[in-house]
Amino acid sequence: MTPPVRTPTATAMALRTALILLIFVVAFTSLLAAAYLWTRPAIEEAAAAEKMKLISEVLPRELYDNELLADSRRLAPAAGLGLDEESTVYLARQGGQASAIVFEAVAADGYSGRIRLLLAVAADGTLLGVRVTQHKETPGLGDYIEPRKDRNKERPWIRQFDGLSLATVGEREWRVRKDGGRFDSLAGATVTPRAVIKAVHRALQYVAENRQQLFTVEGTGK
Repeated sequence: MTPPVRTPTATAMALRTALILLIFVVAFTSLLAAAYLWTRPAIEEAAAAEKMKLISEVLPRELYDNELLADSRRLAPAAGLGLDEESTVYLARQGGQASAIVFEAVAADGYSGRIRLLLAVAADGTLLGVRVTQHKETPGLGDYIEPRKDRNKERPWIRQFDGLSLATVGEREWRVRKDGGRFDSLAGATVTPRAVIKAVHRALQYVAENRQQLFTVEGTGK
């Protein structure tokens, strides 16, 4: 006599389904974790290379001999840099002595919002270079603050800052020529350069006011 077929109860079916789903989730998560660990070194290497590529545009390679990305420290939010969040400053060293720093600043009053900047300043206060890393300025007008979009390839607008310092440029000169300053600007598009010039000037003032903290090589006190 054939024994009767037992129909699984609703509870048993629910438990079985839950177990299958659990096994699937664990297996899928394990695969994702393995893939992440496998590709993580390559991703980090690519990110570091991209960061160094950008830094090389503002900081000449001959000015440092240390591993720049590893020689960094965190900065607290600073109004002088236009930052309301923590940021990172990289210390360039040559022969063990601080030679320059690379850091971020923000121009909060761009025509279409915040303009993020990357700056390099030498130990003597000279501005080595400035680059715009992010902005939403009007295409064809305000975007000439980026060298790759600037029509003047021989002398991009952003290169006007190279070699300047608080010691060589007077307080009232940190403006566009239209406002009585020394910086050129594109006719009909002065809001963007005004914002960048103001942010760069404030960043140099911040560096001057915090020089001891920014240029001290950790472990040496100097």
